[in-house]
This record gives sequence, C-alpha cells and structure tokens, in this order.
Amino acid sequence: MQAEYWLQRWRDQQTGFHKDQPMPLLQCHWSTLSLATDSRVLVPLAGKSLDMLWLAAQGHRVLGVELSPLAVQQFLAEHALHAETRISPQGTHHIADRIELICGDVFTLDDATLETCDAVYDRAAMVALPPAMRQHYARRVYDRLPARCRGLMITLEYPQQEMDGPPFSVDDQEVHRLLDGNWSIDSLERRDILAAEPRFAQRGVTAFHTAAYRLQHRGDPVD
Repeated sequence: MQAEYWLQRWRDQQTGFHKDQPMPLLQCHWSTLSLATDSRVLVPLAGKSLDMLWLAAQGHRVLGVELSPLAVQQFLAEHALHAETRISPQGTHHIADRIELICGDVFTLDDATLETCDAVYDRAAMVALPPAMRQHYARRVYDRLPARCRGLMITLEYPQQEMDGPPFSVDDQEVHRLLDGNWSIDSLERRDILAAEPRFAQRGVTAFHTAAYRLQHRGDPVD
C-alpha cells in the first residue's frame, strides 16, 4: 500500500475501519502488559482512533503516528483538543496534554523517538500492510524498539483468497514469522466476529476472526 492510497481513502471518506468506541480487546487485555501508569505508548497508523483517548485516560503518554493530515485534523477537532505544534524531520507534531500525534510516516521515526517508547499498541498497522511491507515494517519499527518495550497487537484472520486487503489477514504463523527474533509472543484471545462485521460477509468472506497478542521484548525478562 503506497502512501497515496491511504491519503485518498481519507479524502474520499472511505474510513469504515474507524470505530466509534474503543476497541474491546484493548480494554480487556491492556492490563496484562503491567505497564507503569506514565508509560509512553506508540500507536502506529493511528488514524483518529478513540483508542488513543482511552490509553491517555489510563494515565499513559500516547505517541500516535498518522500519515493523513485529515485524520489528524478530525481527531483534534472532534475532541476539542487544542494542540501545540512543532515541525521535525519526522513530520508535524501536535501535542495536546498526554497525546502527541505526529502527522508523518511511521517508517521515518528515528531511533531517539523509538527509544522513548515503553509500549506499542498495534491495532491498525500490521493488518493494513501487504506481506512485503509487513516485513519492512517489522524491521523498521519493531526491531528498533527498546528492550524494555511491551505491546498489544490485534490482528484479523480470514481466508485471504476470499478478499483483497486491506485489511489483510495476519494469522498466528505470520505474527511469529515477523516478530519471533526479538519478541516473546503470547496469544491472548481469538474471537469470531463475522456476524458483527456484515460488510465482510457481503464481500464473500466465509470466516472472520480477530486475535490479540501480548508482546514482550526479549531483552525484558518474561514474567
């Protein structure tokens, strides 16, 4: 997926992936990461997700990264957030209380920024990328996160031949293939959500699941 694809989706208001409430799997499983309240949480391909507000409400410092200026503007406007802005080589930083939202490309985050992240919450990034880009994303982002980092990844699984992504199917085997080198991976839950997502059934998908994984960098001892 080239950057222009996602920019056009936002311009055309083709944002069916945006939800009007925080992700239930996030609310259910986030506490299993046992993070300190003030931890900084990276949210790649953040869109205008309400999950950022939920994470900030838990006391975390949120670092969202989103390519589309429209998504960033809508997020700030819809929640009446008055943000300070600054420019860096990574993009335009919008800072409002506990949320910092960078309008830029997650692939350009530098080492100094990634080093500040205590956790990563990946609901929209891995499933948005085709296989070749997923590999690049894992190397450019996950492999450069610090040893103390923990994470929650939420994926989708369906017969890939039944529908062209995005979102793409990312099954358990693919998660391990991408992250096993530096991360311990625990499968937390897998839910059948086909009945709750009729738009996918209408596209011919016969099975549709979401799965949650707890991630822990191998440099951080596993509990």
